[in-house]
Order: sequence, then C-alpha cells, then structure tokens
Amino acid sequence: MSKKSKMKLHNLQPAKGSTHKKKRLGKGEASGKGGTSTKGNKGAQSHASWKTKAGFEGGQMPIQRRVPKRGFKSLNKIVYQVFNLSQIETLVEKYGIKEFTLDNLYANSLISKTDKVKILGNGEIATAVTFKVNAISEKAKQAIEAVGGSVEIIK
Repeated sequence: MSKKSKMKLHNLQPAKGSTHKKKRLGKGEASGKGGTSTKGNKGAQSHASWKTKAGFEGGQMPIQRRVPKRGFKSLNKIVYQVFNLSQIETLVEKYGIKEFTLDNLYANSLISKTDKVKILGNGEIATAVTFKVNAISEKAKQAIEAVGGSVEIIK
C-alpha cells in the first residue's frame, strides 16, 4: 500500500476553507469585537430591543406630517354602477335583454357581483324594458313608463 491515507470514518473532514468560525457578537471579549460588539458606544441603537418607528426619517419631518390633509372619505357613501337611457338602448339591441336586472347584467359581464345599479335619464329609450335596479332618477323613471316599461326598486 502507498503512503496516501485511505478514506475512513475517523479521518473525514470538510474541505479546506469551506467552514468558517461563527461570529460571537455580544459575547464580550470572547468575540474578538470587544464589549460593544461593533455597535459603537451607548445610545438607543446599541441596545438589543432597538428598532426604528414606522415613518421615521432620521429627525427630518416625516412625509405624513409634511403633506397636508385634504377632505375626508364618507363611510356611508353608496357607489352605483351608472347606466344612462342611451346606453340601455344599445345594450338591449346588443344582448337582447328584455329584463334589466342585476343577474342579467352580471351574466353579460357588465357589472360585478357586488355592484349596485342606478339608471339615469340621459338620452332616450324606445323599447319597453322591465327594470329591477337599486336606484333610478325621476326623469329616467318617467321616460321608461312612457314607452310601456316598468320599474322596481330593490334594496
């Protein structure tokens, strides 16, 4: 047998340079980094539980305080998907809708499942259509009933 050692369990070791000594930060003189563990002297940032506050900009006035507040958002506002009489006329021709209901509009991908629908009186309507919607203007209601259509308000 030659002088080269055979591979055996008792002489296995990792390749040279593949393992590193773990940094022992905060372990005093044993770490080789001294008593401050590379964090400098005193102050909040040298303590273990230190973290910046959200929006802190190093003492500069933060953006949420520099920019002025304007207006408000009403929590009770109801947002409607609006259809004018002129749009309804084209939708009736295009999709062949006889009943203008939320289910029909959703089936034809004109509204989403949770939308509320309001009919406004801009334009004219010639065909008699049944409406079951959340809201309608007075002008639109008169125009629909004048051509023989009916309106039902749903909640």
